[in-house]
Amino acid sequence: MSGKTKKATFNLPPDVLAEMDKAMAEGAAPSKNILVERALVRELKELRRRARKARWEEGARDPALLKDISEIEAAFQSADAETAGRMD
Repeated sequence: MSGKTKKATFNLPPDVLAEMDKAMAEGAAPSKNILVERALVRELKELRRRARKARWEEGARDPALLKDISEIEAAFQSADAETAGRMD
């Protein structure tokens, strides 16, 4: 993960802290900081994935984008057909 850190303070519900203590006792991570960092990195990655998915879904409904894709596919159709036979 990252090498340089900056102190941050958060308030968490007691049950979450208890679960964290249990996970630490079971060896889930070398430190609470690392466990929290891993969880946040995973959550932030998921948020980015959802945002990308939403943009793809929006694009799938965009007539201008669909027209551009169709035109590009048509432009490359002969080139694709020409090379398709050589890929065996």
